[in-house]
Amino acid sequence: MGPLNDRREAEHMLPMQHRLGESPIWVPEEGALYWIDWEKSVCRFYPENGERQVFEVGVPITALARRSSGGWIIVAQTGLHFWNPQTGELDFITEPEAESPHIRFNDSVVDRQGRLLVGTFNSEDLEAPDGSLYRLDLDGSKHKLDTGFATSNGLAVSPDGETFYLTDMRHSLIYVYDYDPATGAVSNRRPFVRVPKEAGLPDGLIVDGEGFVWSAHWGGWKVTRYDPAGKIEREIRLPVENVTCFAFGGEDLDELYITTAWYGFTDEQRKAQPMAGDLFRVKTDVRGLVEPGFAG
Repeated sequence: MGPLNDRREAEHMLPMQHRLGESPIWVPEEGALYWIDWEKSVCRFYPENGERQVFEVGVPITALARRSSGGWIIVAQTGLHFWNPQTGELDFITEPEAESPHIRFNDSVVDRQGRLLVGTFNSEDLEAPDGSLYRLDLDGSKHKLDTGFATSNGLAVSPDGETFYLTDMRHSLIYVYDYDPATGAVSNRRPFVRVPKEAGLPDGLIVDGEGFVWSAHWGGWKVTRYDPAGKIEREIRLPVENVTCFAFGGEDLDELYITTAWYGFTDEQRKAQPMAGDLFRVKTDVRGLVEPGFAG
């Protein structure tokens, strides 16, 4: 039996027109979705009443992570910062690589123990295998775990915290590692999925409550769900080409919120894809996980 072609319609939620929507995270206690317009701002949306806000953060933001004590971590190209959305205050934590200013932070995830994992990329050559994976411990110390990626992206941790996934975007690969919950060490890197060129580039990544892996396709018009062995379980098509990331939200964590982008489009492409950069939602038969907060 082949993969399920999920016929659920992707509901057009908000006409944000973001150049590059990214890093959506659901906050259950607020009933709100947060996400970013890459390098620019943070957005907050309450689906229950339609209220939304935009926060200008003043740094070239690439991802968001929750903080368990309240507030957020802003992942910016040039550094990590604690961020208080009430005051707008940024507190600098660390930079990517002081000796290599062209190496910038990209995507992130928090593990089940509250440590931050963050990837990097070469801002001057996206195809260069100069991207690395770092771990930020609760005491603020930073540790390089692995390297050799062409845009380290799409990071996720399994429900039991013992498996870690990383998207090597420009090499069209999703890797899987063994992950040590006690120490935060990665080992036994091996390919999880090789994405065919015609399917676009693998971008954002999350793991659901069943341990299945969801990957967004930049240039591929779709979202794919893989089983834990790397077999395609279903695909969901979207009316826009650049699908970037997603998060499970809603009261039952069964609503998939999907971000998209028009980054790199010509005027003709923007006219042909008027919803590129907008927020979409798909009601699923799958439940997601609450994203942990950084415990430092």
